[in-house]
Amino acid sequence: MRRYFGFIVIIVLVLITFLGKNNSDAQDTEGVKINIFNVSKGEFEKASKISSNKDELRKTLTEEQFHITQEEGTEAPFSGALLKNKETGVYQCVVCQTDLFLSDAKYDSKTGWPSFWEPVAKENVETREDNSLFARRIEVHCPKCGSHLGHVFDDGPAPTGKRFCINSAALTFEATEKNDETQ
Repeated sequence: MRRYFGFIVIIVLVLITFLGKNNSDAQDTEGVKINIFNVSKGEFEKASKISSNKDELRKTLTEEQFHITQEEGTEAPFSGALLKNKETGVYQCVVCQTDLFLSDAKYDSKTGWPSFWEPVAKENVETREDNSLFARRIEVHCPKCGSHLGHVFDDGPAPTGKRFCINSAALTFEATEKNDETQ
């Protein structure tokens, strides 16, 4: 009986891990209109949700970008190209270029990933509960294309108390003015 107990525990843990994932992203939402804040225009605009073709994305994204955005992976800490970026500008989704975070909201959380205390607008990110890996976390996704960006935690600085911990590989950066300050 004891030898079966370990086997049963492993099966239960595997089931909890896989069944705990929120599969709401499996819904077909292509074409649904959403409000997104456009930083360059300084206003909200209607945008259509898109469903990206995985085969096409494999051709346009790096292997790491694809793994992070489409398979909900995570880059190694302190390895991201944008971690120490000090330029002024906008961080955008690597898949659909939706404006996500302003450089003014970026701070050094010392966690190894670019961290932001707020998005461009609350409409410019989606969050979902993530119960995988035996922990409750909140995932951050692009509202337009659904790409996985990272996670948000409640241990950030004032005024929001949030830490949007985002993978560099899920982002592109659009500079808005020259800034020679680099680290």
